[in-house]
Amino acid sequence: MDLLRSLPLGLYLEQPQTWLHKLDPRVKFIWLMSFLTSYSFANNLWRVLLVALLIILTVTAQIPRRVWQQQMGWLLTLSFFVLLIGAISPDAMGVEYQPRLPANPQVLTQPANTNNSPTAPEPVKSSKSYSYVLFHKGPVKVTRRSLDLAVSLSSILFTVIYSSTLYLLTTAPEEITSGIESLMQPLRRFKIPVTELTLTLTLSLRFIPLVLEEVQNLIRSVMTRAINWKKLGLKGAVKVWMIVAERLLENLLLRASQMASAMTVRGFTSPNEHRVPWHDLRLKSWDWLAIAILTIFWGIRIVFGNEIS
Repeated sequence: MDLLRSLPLGLYLEQPQTWLHKLDPRVKFIWLMSFLTSYSFANNLWRVLLVALLIILTVTAQIPRRVWQQQMGWLLTLSFFVLLIGAISPDAMGVEYQPRLPANPQVLTQPANTNNSPTAPEPVKSSKSYSYVLFHKGPVKVTRRSLDLAVSLSSILFTVIYSSTLYLLTTAPEEITSGIESLMQPLRRFKIPVTELTLTLTLSLRFIPLVLEEVQNLIRSVMTRAINWKKLGLKGAVKVWMIVAERLLENLLLRASQMASAMTVRGFTSPNEHRVPWHDLRLKSWDWLAIAILTIFWGIRIVFGNEIS
């Protein structure tokens, strides 16, 4: 069991360097925010297109298959089950549905008893058939609203998780914090500690692999002891895992203390006085191309992606 490979959350892919790696972190951050906000008040077609666009970006960037195959596969499987469960779940309308046409077909052919006209007008036949219930067999019923909610929920779940993962996968933690600090420079006028916030974000991103490593080591230590869980029972198993959780917390606090001591020994006093220029952020030609495509992206979203009320 290797959590650092099976769950690559918050990990940065150093090699190979794809074209996504070469983009400016500020441009990628704006793209990420566009993915996370454009699905709001959008129709389901646009939300499905976002999922397809994320998959196309991953394939065209030539990210190694071993990196994204398992994670994308699990996420697509989870989204599919969410789609399936949401489609067959009640749509929460709370009303009884009646057919649009009368149950007795003779009503449409009987002449109306009116004094003004001797003959009744012929019934208007519709060329399009509409049915609110798309599938109904036994206890399983899929309506238009339940299917709409299922597609919306599953596509949003995939977009939120995978867009963030793809951003962390192709952007180094130092680049992320440098880009966010550059975008947050106007907030200094309101005396907001921008540098302190970005430093905290950097340490948090660097701490994620350490957490996975500690969890992995503790799970391996439990597995090597060959504990007979059947003899322990529920109470004994809970006690063992509580001990493991306590040990995990102690190890993480120890790692945090070691990190703080290392920063103190190296003369770190405050982020403003001990600044480290990590990256020289400059917009290049492909960055401006990405910004131009982003403008087209939002233009299509505004014109065709709005939800029809």
